[in-house]
Amino acid sequence: MSDIPNCPACASEFCYDDGIQYVCPECGHEWSKVAAEEGDDDASGVRDANGNMLADGDSVTVIKDLKVKGSSLVVKVGTKVKSIRLVDGDHDIDCKIDGIGPLKLKSEFVKKA
Repeated sequence: MSDIPNCPACASEFCYDDGIQYVCPECGHEWSKVAAEEGDDDASGVRDANGNMLADGDSVTVIKDLKVKGSSLVVKVGTKVKSIRLVDGDHDIDCKIDGIGPLKLKSEFVKKA
């Protein structure tokens, strides 16, 4: 039985060792052996632009002007967003911004306040 882990991207069992990393032939994903050995216990979760872990109920600050799709509104730099909720998907923060309303944000455009 092989000690090579399944692919973290597609869960394929046909991965192989390529020197310093593992490779999945089905999806093409490559990952480090060191990261696979350490485990991904702190890799799971949502991180802000500075690498801080975010949790439900945190307050964050927007670090870049963000255009609101479908309207002429803009979320300005420095806007503080209170009581965020983490969700799965491309936009991983669900929040409500005063003057704009409910919105979904990407964690890469916020920092923990």
